[in-house]
Amino acid sequence: MGDEIVAAEYSREDRKRYREKVRVCLDVFERMLVEHTFEFDQQLTGLEIELNLVDDHLDPAMANAAVLANIADPAYQTELGQYNIELNVDPQALPGDQLLELERTLRDSLDHAEAKANEVGSQIVMVGILPTLNPEHLSAEWMSANPRYAALNEAIFAARREDLELDITGDHESLRLDANTIGPESACTSVQLHLQVSPADFPAHWNAAQVLAGPQLALAANSPFLFGRRLWAETRTELFLQATDTRSPELRNQGVRPRVFFGERWITSIFDLFEENVRYFPALLPESTDEDPVAVLDAGNAPRLQELRLHNGTVYRWNRPVYDVVGGQPHLRVENRVLPAGPTVVDVLANAAFYYGAVRMLATEERPVWSKMMFATAEQNFDSGAVHGIDAQFYWPGFGDVTWDELILRHLLPLAHEGLTRWGVSAQARDRYLGIIEGRCKTRRNGASWQVATVTAFEQRGLDRAAALHEMLKLYLDGMHSNDPVHTWPTPR
Repeated sequence: MGDEIVAAEYSREDRKRYREKVRVCLDVFERMLVEHTFEFDQQLTGLEIELNLVDDHLDPAMANAAVLANIADPAYQTELGQYNIELNVDPQALPGDQLLELERTLRDSLDHAEAKANEVGSQIVMVGILPTLNPEHLSAEWMSANPRYAALNEAIFAARREDLELDITGDHESLRLDANTIGPESACTSVQLHLQVSPADFPAHWNAAQVLAGPQLALAANSPFLFGRRLWAETRTELFLQATDTRSPELRNQGVRPRVFFGERWITSIFDLFEENVRYFPALLPESTDEDPVAVLDAGNAPRLQELRLHNGTVYRWNRPVYDVVGGQPHLRVENRVLPAGPTVVDVLANAAFYYGAVRMLATEERPVWSKMMFATAEQNFDSGAVHGIDAQFYWPGFGDVTWDELILRHLLPLAHEGLTRWGVSAQARDRYLGIIEGRCKTRRNGASWQVATVTAFEQRGLDRAAALHEMLKLYLDGMHSNDPVHTWPTPR
């Protein structure tokens, strides 16, 4: 949700006007799906990487304004916390050696950004949750100076009418904490993968992405520590749900849906998702524009549908439908929001290659996997991947109950190879990135398991948890800068 917000408070009239405008936008969007062309010459992909800033002691550095000013590159933008920034990568095609070229471009860009951050006393960390973050870091001035974030914070607490309750229980430790701001949400730093699709192809690609979410998490988990506690392999998913939850406990007990939403059914049209968002979720930021979308469409142009897009941006589906207009041409995207950031550029691109290849094949199967799997099973797989990481087990048609690594090695990895071949990706790029996926499966090592093993080793040497997390982060930064895949990183003896 990157749109600029003007108002800090909204009246009852604002909310009524916004609701009416959203419904008009939804009607226009339905017309466009029937009448308008969403053509494109070449299918494009996109990438966003959220990053953390730390100081010389490896604690959060509330310095994104100074860092961004020094980087002076519009590809780098502010994020919720003052210790967060985001890198937005230009849309890319996949064929040939584009992934290899993207790896070089990303490394050059991040190396430049790191040097500029160093000049103002900060370092960049690419990780799902910054392991040295503690609640006291979020008790003072932590929020970025952007009206959008202040308005979102106010809207969430106006809806809740009470403090947030964080309550996360892992296999080893648990965390219970009250928060009077959405500060804990800023701990969630992720990678978002975008895939441009036609209206006709959108349902199959979204369903395929939902099916793939559990294996993605088991493969790429990188967020095992929050506020000094070892919780889930990918704690970020549950933290994000709880840190943006507008529901009181009573509303949760009634079955009211959370805004961080896996979904509840397979779809047959992208319209299903936008319509659900409008029907189920009240507006958080009811800011209206002067656009008349009916008149714009009747004139033969593509309306921005700003109210619908803004509302859609405050419903945090793990695979989000996106409508956008670029150069007067409308397009649709699946935005995959499942993955954590890091550990390295090459790991991020390996995760992306696996996703794009596997989704392409799953979406084009004659009898798709979701026709043989209940939607609730896909959600259970998602939860298993998040909680257990390398110990996750899934249910998969044709395999029954299966470990994540067996499922990927025997089924999903061959699909990803074939999918990338159909994309036109070069053999060199396929072998590089999918070889990393194979290596993670065979070693049963991802970012989360490396973090846990390293912290455990330091604690066995006699360090307390805080010291062990800082020592682990030192080694993590060494590995991150090496660009060696995380499954090859050594752990202390």
